[in-house]
Amino acid sequence: MNIHYENFPKKFATVKELPKLPQYAWLTESSLRHYIFMSEPRFSSDGAEIPGNGLARAILRVGRKVLIDIDKFDLWVESHRVEPSTQGEHP
Repeated sequence: MNIHYENFPKKFATVKELPKLPQYAWLTESSLRHYIFMSEPRFSSDGAEIPGNGLARAILRVGRKVLIDIDKFDLWVESHRVEPSTQGEHP
């Protein structure tokens, strides 16, 4: 049985591929690498814990290859949506 993978929607992208997809034209490879680096909690030089940004659940590491789950990445981006402020508005 031959499976034609091109018939299935792609669910993962590499760090180099994701910014090249049309819906992610706003994203650069360097900013994605920064988000990945900041994805998990880490410690500052004085020992204080710095929380991660939450992207870790969208990252899949296979050996040295880093893959991004596109659906989970979209959810992560949406979780950062800022609602418009109603302060300072005039009636």
